[in-house]
Amino acid sequence: MMKTLRLLLAATLVAFTGSALASGDASVGKKKSAPCAACHSSPAGDGISASPEFPNLAGQYADYLEAALKHYQNGKRKNPIMVAQVAQLKPKDIQDLAAYFASQRALSVKH
Repeated sequence: MMKTLRLLLAATLVAFTGSALASGDASVGKKKSAPCAACHSSPAGDGISASPEFPNLAGQYADYLEAALKHYQNGKRKNPIMVAQVAQLKPKDIQDLAAYFASQRALSVKH
């Protein structure tokens, strides 16, 4: 019983921390996400890629998404398509996009 309670508390803390770290505005990020949808969303615009060639953004941690976008901007990550896409993003744009995709429901595995 105590182990189950600890696991439940840990899972709650992890879930809360991921969303609490999002410093952007998800509703604004949704409006800014149209260019992302071409590769990273299904027709529903949900952040779940329609192709295995492009990663799913939905449900990723906001801080991870922010770091990834910043790394494309500063050259730590190299992908010509992404470098061009993020070149003009301001820090607030990155925060808003990260908040939006972090707020989306990720894929889940059915058991």
